[in-house]
Amino acid sequence: MRVLFVEDDPFTRSIISDGLMEAGFTMLTAQTVSDALEAVASFDPHVVVTDLDLGPVGTPSGADLLARVAEQRPWVGAIVLSIHRDVRLALGDDHGLPAGVRHIVKSDVQSIEELVDAIRNCLESEPISREGQNRPEAEYRIVSKSQAAVLRLMAEGLSNEAIARHRGISLRSAESLIQRTFQSLGLADQPDMNPRVVAVRMWQAGLIGTKDTGR
Repeated sequence: MRVLFVEDDPFTRSIISDGLMEAGFTMLTAQTVSDALEAVASFDPHVVVTDLDLGPVGTPSGADLLARVAEQRPWVGAIVLSIHRDVRLALGDDHGLPAGVRHIVKSDVQSIEELVDAIRNCLESEPISREGQNRPEAEYRIVSKSQAAVLRLMAEGLSNEAIARHRGISLRSAESLIQRTFQSLGLADQPDMNPRVVAVRMWQAGLIGTKDTGR
């Protein structure tokens, strides 16, 4: 089976690609969406496995890649391998991820064999839930959609003022939203902790999920 693995982190790309190759897959890797689309045309993969974040904000994402693949080659299996338990945390509500894509949370994968099984079953069985049901909900925090958007902006390094401009709200409203986000994460009123740093680390570790309602 031919597998295209798309990941912008060189270490992760090398480790996972080598592991899948040892498992018997014919592998090709790519770092960007443009490189991946060229590889899809020349390599003709059976399955595409991709991260969601493939560069700075504004660059094409893994969702953009899979949308193009689904349009051009709907028979190709698709797997998202991401740190995020909910794609909306990485890309927002309008993520554009095609229906039927399997979503695997990196922190839930305990061995390369689990990923091997997911790839082998990709073309034969029902998709894995995008909500990351492998981990009990008690092990991660739930935030609203607007709080998830703020976390995404904080992870990109934006200041409170920049977040306010990006969302088209006042600085005071942005600060209030950020404080409510910290409260939802259990990080408020802890003087010995920098809640912004911890919140971003939780976001990057896939310890945060979203709910469909609430502001």
